[in-house]
Amino acid sequence: MPAFDATIAAIDAANADDPRRVDGRAFEIVYAERMSARLAALYPQASDLLKIAARAQHLRRWEIARGAYEEGRRGYNDWRRACRIHHAQLVGDIMCAHGYDEDAIAHVGALIRKEQLKKDPESQALENVVAVVFLEHYFDEFLEKYAGYDDEKLIDILGKTLCKMSPKGHAAALALPLPERGRRLVEAAVAREAEALARLAAVAID
Repeated sequence: MPAFDATIAAIDAANADDPRRVDGRAFEIVYAERMSARLAALYPQASDLLKIAARAQHLRRWEIARGAYEEGRRGYNDWRRACRIHHAQLVGDIMCAHGYDEDAIAHVGALIRKEQLKKDPESQALENVVAVVFLEHYFDEFLEKYAGYDDEKLIDILGKTLCKMSPKGHAAALALPLPERGRRLVEAAVAREAEALARLAAVAID
């Protein structure tokens, strides 16, 4: 089996232990497949390394419990940082076992850790895919979980997400068949961040 195919299979095998289920399937396997599908749709010429990074984006995420970190934005950011390090280490071990060299492993790790966002085209591509997958498949669940948030707070959160994306990601997000409230919130965030998004678009690498 080629190294790429073996690596993808090993990532899926590692995610198969997820105790959470979506229609009887491991939660993170479903997420990883959605990431791969969206990457293929947005970036059909994506490199194998970018495909690996997308597939491993949440590799065994359940092992890093959100509850182990304090509530609030700082705790959330610390948790997300720990998750990214965890995913990068795990996929690095898998890639090493299947013959990838140090440079390839380092590149995938940097993509997952978001070290070159707005500077590296593949990092920007991955960020676009992450955001579009979230909006397409998990935004409704997010709205239910944080039902206490008013629209202003939700628009602010979406605005921060949009500023991490490029025009290609924005176009893909706006093309999604979102429910009425979700679309209204996204469009409001686009309007609020219009000036910032225009400045970012002028220097976008994607």
